[in-house]
Amino acid sequence: MRDPYTVLGVGKSASADDIKKAYRKLAKKFHPDQNKTDPKAKEKFAEANSAYEILGDDKKRGQFDRGEIDADGKPRGFEGFGGQGPFGGGRRTGAQYEARGGNPFGAGGFDAGDIFADLFSGGRRGGRQEPPRGQDLGVIVTVSLAESVSGTSKRVALPTGKTLDVRIPAGMESGKQIRLKGQGYSSPLPNGEPGDCMVTVQIAQHPFFKVDGHDLRVDLPLALYEAVLGGKVQIPTLTGAVEMNIPPGTNAGRTLRLRGKGLPNGAGGNGDLLATIRIVLPESAGTDLEDLMRKWQFERPYNPRRDMTG
Repeated sequence: MRDPYTVLGVGKSASADDIKKAYRKLAKKFHPDQNKTDPKAKEKFAEANSAYEILGDDKKRGQFDRGEIDADGKPRGFEGFGGQGPFGGGRRTGAQYEARGGNPFGAGGFDAGDIFADLFSGGRRGGRQEPPRGQDLGVIVTVSLAESVSGTSKRVALPTGKTLDVRIPAGMESGKQIRLKGQGYSSPLPNGEPGDCMVTVQIAQHPFFKVDGHDLRVDLPLALYEAVLGGKVQIPTLTGAVEMNIPPGTNAGRTLRLRGKGLPNGAGGNGDLLATIRIVLPESAGTDLEDLMRKWQFERPYNPRRDMTG
């Protein structure tokens, strides 16, 4: 491994607090959970851990500074089990170290639990340090306007690689969220709880309905004779076509209301369907309509713009 001071980016005169801050910064930057698409992050994260294991322990740091151990924490210049190396009697095995009372993670030494608890916002409960929780993740699911009214189920692929069937309840509004407990990113520590998944529901634009709060708006084309004579015409709703009564002499731009044919309002009812009249002439009117209009022009003239011009 490289020189631990170089790895952490600190000088040999750095204080214990400076070393800890440098390590925290690198651990947060290169943690694998935060760098799933960077294959080198795991190596850099492990290198920072190894460097802090030496420099974060006063005893090991002193041994490294005196040349007694190398950057990997191994003794320098020992002569086998019978030699007199820096540990006075050859290199010890892990079992020998523990039997002699040593603990590389003991008081004053390297404690990854404390570091990661700080890094990932772990809390304390009852005086006990809780493992840090995994991060939440967010996804967007798109449903049709009709599906938002009746409710539906959508299959969603998460960034973690999981695929879930998400139930969208009836009456869901665009922009609202559904929380999936425990379906977020894993905790950085093995015994920590995973985060949650926040599913944002987006309602796709409808071909002719427009959402206005809990009401729906639609342009309703009428033939000229339907507008003049009135009668019943078919109009679409989200639950099927219904009949709407058109009063005689209905002008273009007038808005007619169908109560209860809009979106659920959250109080057990529904908004309304608001239909704005649009008069459409036939593609081929023929001379009869033209002759009638010329007759009206001379015999029954009127100015629909009189309120605009005075």
